[in-house]
Amino acid sequence: MKTLVVEANVENIDKVLDFVNTELQVHEFPTALVPDIDLAVEEIFVNISTYAYPLSGGDVTLHITVEREVALQFVDTGIPFNPLEVPPPDLDKPLLERDIGGLGIHFVKQVMDEAAYSYVDNRNILTLTKKGDA
Repeated sequence: MKTLVVEANVENIDKVLDFVNTELQVHEFPTALVPDIDLAVEEIFVNISTYAYPLSGGDVTLHITVEREVALQFVDTGIPFNPLEVPPPDLDKPLLERDIGGLGIHFVKQVMDEAAYSYVDNRNILTLTKKGDA
């Protein structure tokens, strides 16, 4: 397992994606699956950076394990929030009539194989996995 700790700031997204993609390359994870993983990482990191710490800054810890599947664990001490409880967007509604928000989390759930959330010791812990069979 490798770990990266960065300030929860959207400006750090390139550092986060470089970290993840380096690990995927080192472990020869199927390149066809990398865009899905990148989409999920970007969505989750940007959401944490934007919403977790409204009054003051904080960090995001990202753990990654790459074997036959990739496991990504995002940990923050921001506002307790389970993104997996966000209701799916109503894609049948016309675009201008849809509620704002929720589409990114919907995409994350679609492109990743598993997602789990827990709140332990004042920490949000979101774990995403993607199987390596392209």
